[in-house]
Formats: sequence, structure tokens, C-alpha cells
Amino acid sequence: MRQRSIPGSTGRVRPLALLGDPVLAAPCDEVTDFGPALERLVEDLFAAMYAARGVGLAANQIGVPLRVFVYDCPDDEDRRHLGHLVNPRLVEADGVVVRGPEGCLSLPGLEAGTERYDHAVVEGVDLRGEPRTVHGTGFFARCLQHESDHLEGTLYVDRLTGLRRRRVLRAAARAPWAGEREG
Repeated sequence: MRQRSIPGSTGRVRPLALLGDPVLAAPCDEVTDFGPALERLVEDLFAAMYAARGVGLAANQIGVPLRVFVYDCPDDEDRRHLGHLVNPRLVEADGVVVRGPEGCLSLPGLEAGTERYDHAVVEGVDLRGEPRTVHGTGFFARCLQHESDHLEGTLYVDRLTGLRRRRVLRAAARAPWAGEREG
């Protein structure tokens, strides 16, 4: 059996960008360099995600505006999905629309009922540029849509309307981390 390191074990925990940071509001750039810097970025993403006890993390959430995200997320049948995608694109989101609790490491401690499709397909490549297609259902589909949104400069609160949106934004303004935001 081949020895593999635990994702993130060689990574550096980088600080998370918080709501209001401009890096979260802009579309990310395509990755063109598939060298050691990309490998370090993926390791750092895993390290930061695990340190924050998340199930997914996009590169712009640690201040790097590149199209990369990592995940370690269960689906509704409690099957673990672990991996990363470089230059991902959400190519399919369909099925039943489910409003479920959704949070974000860039809005720590807050969540709101957010509508997402129950099925999602994301295409991208791995660290070597090899094509990858990831299918998700249930909670994992929510994760894939959430991380894909990040790379487009969209947060889950941007999908909320009315009272639900106002409540989350008010809570964010009062959150202990609100003073740490940029912008």
C-alpha cells in the first residue's frame, strides 16, 4: 500500500477572509501554473479548512483569487467525499430544490436557510491538470455549489432575500469578528 500524507498535514493555516473583504466579491482567475506553488496552495487550503472545522474551502477565502477549492464533506448517506478541484466549473445543478441551513467559514458562526439543488456536477482538473468530474447529492451537492459560488465572487448571503438576508447581515455586523473585516 502506497503511503500518502493526510491532506493539509504539510500545509500552513492561513487566515480566512471575512465578509466584506473584496477578494470574496470578485471572480477568481484561472490557474495556469501547475507547479509546486499550486500544491502548497492546496495543502494550505486543507490545513485552513480543517483548522476552522469546515467541509469546503475556496482559495479566495484565504486571500488567493485563483479557481481552486478543497472539500472533505459527507453526503446525505454519510459517505465521505475528499478532494480538490482546480479551475472548476459547475456544469449541472438540478433535481429538487432544498432550503437547508448553510454556513460559511467567511461568516463564522452564522447560518441561514439557503436554497440549493439536491444534485450537482462540477468539472475541473487535479494538481497535474488531469480532468476530473465530481458528482454530488444532498449535503455534498450543497457544498459543491457553495464552493463554486465562491470562485465566482458569490457568498451564500448573496442568494438570500428579504428577512432572511437582513437577519444574517445584522448578525454579521454584530459578530465578534466584524471588526476584523476589511472594506
